[in-house]
Amino acid sequence: MNSQNQYPTPEEFIVEVPLYEVIKFDDDNLDKGQALVNFNKTIDIYCPECNSHSIFERRNISYCNTKDGWINYGRFGMELICSRNKDHKLFFLFHAKDKTIQKIGQLPSIASLNLFDIKKYSKVLEKRYFTEFTKAIGLSAHGVGVGSFVYLRRIFEFLIEESHQKAKKDTGWDEATYTNARMTEKINLLKTELPNFLVENKLLYSILSKGIHELSEEECLSAFPIVKVGIELILDDKLEAMKKEKKLEEAKKAITKLATKV
Repeated sequence: MNSQNQYPTPEEFIVEVPLYEVIKFDDDNLDKGQALVNFNKTIDIYCPECNSHSIFERRNISYCNTKDGWINYGRFGMELICSRNKDHKLFFLFHAKDKTIQKIGQLPSIASLNLFDIKKYSKVLEKRYFTEFTKAIGLSAHGVGVGSFVYLRRIFEFLIEESHQKAKKDTGWDEATYTNARMTEKINLLKTELPNFLVENKLLYSILSKGIHELSEEECLSAFPIVKVGIELILDDKLEAMKKEKKLEEAKKAITKLATKV
């Protein structure tokens, strides 16, 4: 959800907001509910049938001409048509009542729409943890906030332990200090091995733990997109490091090969 606004944009409502989450609009923001009901812009979403991102546009819109005309609109569907192939469609079902809007159905699932964008992370996550990442997205999509946080925390702990295994091989490494340290302290001890984003945002782990032990399902669901992005940024750093390392190796080989010719 847009961090500058407590209300999701129509695009965020379609792609990110999980099923059955109720969004209540106050009188000063009824136009934001109307924006979803009247949504008629194009949107870039993964098309499962094209197996790539595509531009979709809405078909068959019944407009609400006043900003409060939707508040007891009842059920309304949204069919989106793929610009690559008109036979490829996405369908979303909403329910508007008493100044609230709730997404009550969609095909395909949020997890399916997000899976394409996270496939790249399989390169830096073991199969088990990549599977857990997809499970976290799936649980969130079905309104299970705390359970989704459990999987995200496992992934976070895997990233820390992966760096720990590298660091403990260094001369001068103090394993006893590391073992007795809190997670934020462990991240500081591993800062040369970890992505900068993780080191600078070490409180991410505290948020995950608090979500599992203290936050409600609704609070976890609300925080999930932000925490997910945090995990993705950490993985993006790892992908970039892998890409750089591969480029360096290729450059070394090319230089060695060139040196034998000159």
